[in-house]
Amino acid sequence: MINIDELKFDEKGLIPAIVVDAITKRVLTLAYMNRESLQISMEKELTCFWSRSRQELWLKGETSGNYQHIVSITADCDRDALVVMVEPEGPACHLGTDSCFEYPVFQSEERHEFSYQGLMDLIEGRKTNPKEGSYTTYLFDKGLDKILKKVGEESTEVIIAAKDQDKAETIYEVADLAYHVMVMMIEAGISLEDIHKELASRHVIDHKVKQEKMTK
Repeated sequence: MINIDELKFDEKGLIPAIVVDAITKRVLTLAYMNRESLQISMEKELTCFWSRSRQELWLKGETSGNYQHIVSITADCDRDALVVMVEPEGPACHLGTDSCFEYPVFQSEERHEFSYQGLMDLIEGRKTNPKEGSYTTYLFDKGLDKILKKVGEESTEVIIAAKDQDKAETIYEVADLAYHVMVMMIEAGISLEDIHKELASRHVIDHKVKQEKMTK
């Protein structure tokens, strides 16, 4: 851990803070902190910024309820910028959107950005807005039993590929399984955040299990 005194604030006493969703890894906003707002952020574990327009401290969510719970704060190599990983309680943007960055400027025709949340959104879109000829829509039309059958089949394929120690085939089958599990999650109303929270709580359980093993 570096000390706050090692950070380089600019001539106005500010340092840029890039706020990122700890679960989706999506950039939510770019704001500025001074020494006081950074200290408040670390003490409260809630983002607090310096408003350049109002020239005052700004605790995100104090009036809107859209708090950002801090997971970590990391400085860059020059110590003059911060990345703040958060678990948001609502939209980050004052316009009501999840992120302030909603306006595409350029998109490569050859390279495409991928995220698990983006795939979940696409799958959910096939459920809420069915598309003719779509395999995902077909699964939703067939219902939960069909979806669960596919999850079972893909699980078996993963086991076979892993048993054969075929890395490429195992990767392929794990990807198939992951997709079908995500379809099942959408059908069951389960979000990536639900899974994230469950996994995040497991380290406590794991610690207890290790303690039990050590006492035996």
